[in-house]
Amino acid sequence: MPILQANSLSKRFRRPDKGSGFKGAIKHLVQRKYKNFTAVDGIDLEIEAGESVAYVGPNGAGKSTTVKLLTGILKPSEGTVRVMGRDPHTERIANAHGIGVLFGQRTQLWWDLPVEESLKLLKHMYGVSDADYKARIAKFDELLGLGEYMPALARTLSLGQRMRADLACALIHNPKMVYLDEPTIGLDISVKDRLRAFLRQIVDDGTTLLLTSHDLADIEEVCERIVVIDEGRIAYDGPIHELKAHYITTKAVNLILEGQADVVKLAEKFPDYVWSAGEAASEVTVTYESARFTTAGVLGDLTAQLAPRDLSLSEPSIEDVIRRLYAGELTKK
Repeated sequence: MPILQANSLSKRFRRPDKGSGFKGAIKHLVQRKYKNFTAVDGIDLEIEAGESVAYVGPNGAGKSTTVKLLTGILKPSEGTVRVMGRDPHTERIANAHGIGVLFGQRTQLWWDLPVEESLKLLKHMYGVSDADYKARIAKFDELLGLGEYMPALARTLSLGQRMRADLACALIHNPKMVYLDEPTIGLDISVKDRLRAFLRQIVDDGTTLLLTSHDLADIEEVCERIVVIDEGRIAYDGPIHELKAHYITTKAVNLILEGQADVVKLAEKFPDYVWSAGEAASEVTVTYESARFTTAGVLGDLTAQLAPRDLSLSEPSIEDVIRRLYAGELTKK
């Protein structure tokens, strides 16, 4: 049985429908009008224990609303959710003991308490034993460098320190299911690398992870499966490598030639490929359709006839694939 299962999950909100400006506001006080907005529209989602799943989409696609439905913060307008066999909204206390949640723009730390005291309060709330608490704090210190600012007040922490402390708060009770909403937002590269390594470690240890992020490096380094949501509906659900295989239709070879590259002559000589000039005079990029030509065949053709000094392969990034998927530019091969 999946650790998480959502069937026909939908959420609608009622929003005021009033005109602009002061006149519209006054009119709405006398004659109130509302309209329904659908944030999540009939989503079916299953996650097996131990999976690491990315849940991505543009702003307003329904990502955060879905996470709030899955965690029990919001009640579905339609459909059902089961997390470890429980309804997260009606069984909120039992559900909270089995999940960990981190919202990147919110904190679980008590603002005027040291980090250590916030963690101890959560320890007592979740009923974590002294031995388990010490072992987990030691692990967090090893992987996140938590020990150095345990005595510091939460309000004195940098953003990177706060995010690491909040991650420890979300995991102090060793939850089986963890939801992370933008966990690396605003962090510098070194802190992001540390957090990603930590997330890979907890997944390897058996934790199930649902990650939403606009930073696609988080996704490629931590997750194996990706769910793309747009306008409240799932546009793609599958392994990341299959997303690339299904939607990437062109690949490219970057060549450094001996002497100056003449793009016009090269295009005449190799009319099946698309040629473009590089930054330097000797650099050129060859784009080809992956459905028509194999990489080995293209490389053999180019190296035999052009004898380049150097070459490298490239393909559209996962970011470009997802951006074009949002825009409706891509169709599955």
